[in-house]
Amino acid sequence: MRGRYDDAVEVRHVQPYEATKAYRCPGCNHEIRAGEGHEVVVPVDAPDLRRHWHTACWRNEVRRTRGRPRRHV
Repeated sequence: MRGRYDDAVEVRHVQPYEATKAYRCPGCNHEIRAGEGHEVVVPVDAPDLRRHWHTACWRNEVRRTRGRPRRHV
């Protein structure tokens, strides 16, 4: 999943070999382990609020919000 959704956020897929750190997914509050592919979601108007999501959690968020993901701070 790559691209922009509603001009609100930019989404980039991180390949497993690129994932060198662990993060906390705001969708499920579980750890995204180093070496696990995932999505980086960056608000266009606030890039410092980027978040790392499990791919499935991000897809569920987009589906749940009908393409308008809520901002997780």
